[in-house]
Amino acid sequence: MGTVRDRISTLKLALALTCLVLVVELAGGLASHSLALLSDAGHVLTDVFALGLAWFAVAQANRPADKSRSYGYHRVSILAALLNSIVLIVIVIAIGYEALRRLANPEPVQGGIVIVAALVGIAINTYVAFGLRGDTHNLNMRAALMHVTGDIGASIGVVVAGAVILLTGWLYIDPLLSLAIAVLIAFGAWRIVRETVNLLLEGTPREIDLAAVTAEITGTELVSGMHDLHVWALSSDEMALSVHVVVDDCPLREAEHVVRDLERRLCDRFSIGHTTIQVESCHPCGEINHGAGEHNHPHDRVRVISSAGHPPAAGSVAQPR
Repeated sequence: MGTVRDRISTLKLALALTCLVLVVELAGGLASHSLALLSDAGHVLTDVFALGLAWFAVAQANRPADKSRSYGYHRVSILAALLNSIVLIVIVIAIGYEALRRLANPEPVQGGIVIVAALVGIAINTYVAFGLRGDTHNLNMRAALMHVTGDIGASIGVVVAGAVILLTGWLYIDPLLSLAIAVLIAFGAWRIVRETVNLLLEGTPREIDLAAVTAEITGTELVSGMHDLHVWALSSDEMALSVHVVVDDCPLREAEHVVRDLERRLCDRFSIGHTTIQVESCHPCGEINHGAGEHNHPHDRVRVISSAGHPPAAGSVAQPR
């Protein structure tokens, strides 16, 4: 697993090379009058956004929390993702319109220029993909790798289109392939919109199985029950959890050991780095319905609230009232 500095260096190089691919394919598309190559340049633009977003997310992850942003700045990446999806939708509409126009009135395309520009893109993106492949533990790095490998596939299609034009002169292949690339971009845009909406609604991350999380918690020694389990994403790479656990009557010291054990296992198995665990013993509140806005009410209980990876602040462990 690479360090934060290694990830940032890899992403900066990948971003610079991807921008070079964008310039080459854009220039080649304009020179050859190939909509397929221009569409592929639009797909490369999605890579630029993805790599830039990954770089931004990795950099922001190191930014410390402050009084205004107690969770830090992880969720700033959501704003970038929204902008990303809007730009992608505009690109899809523009490609679709031009492709339909060219299907009605095909335009001459310089197949040789198309092939050369696409091959340059394939070579550079292959180098970028090998660089990103070395660190796939990070979600942002995996997402960036998926974008780049997808662009390699699109560029291969552009090479095929250029060869068909050179060998047969069939110009319809250019707008048809453009529509296929537009669908590929639209699919990527939809995934970004779906993930962004899930983040904004604080939905359960797709990779989290709540049943497995529940089994992990209830299988802990001294834990007799649990309720009010919530798992949500702070960003595409950070997850948080809060839960009430009911423990057998035991000293406060042992209750805190239960919390520390849960923190470690939830982090190791589910990559949940931020946990808030409330321990209840004498008077559990599990039988009370906690709907939205109904949660903040007093209980007689032992409270142990902690954040994984950080020692409890002074006063965070309170004696029963």
